[in-house]
Amino acid sequence: MLFEFPMPNSVYEEISEEFGFDVAIKMYQIYKVMQISFPTRLFNPEYVKKQIPIEYDGTNVKQLAKKYGYSEKTVRRMIKDL
Repeated sequence: MLFEFPMPNSVYEEISEEFGFDVAIKMYQIYKVMQISFPTRLFNPEYVKKQIPIEYDGTNVKQLAKKYGYSEKTVRRMIKDL
């Protein structure tokens, strides 16, 4: 075990609480020299542009916007641009 005391950095403590101590240690070992920021959207924009027309059923603009993290206006534009 690397730590016999509370995590020295609150970020690793949060990771440990959410995902487990082993995950926090593994993330530390892999990413310790990096500063990481996560994109606000989970899906690649090109994927979304292809997927929305497939999933669109004529009534689900609001659901698609929420699912992919875009505004309803942007989803309508993606559908219209086809």
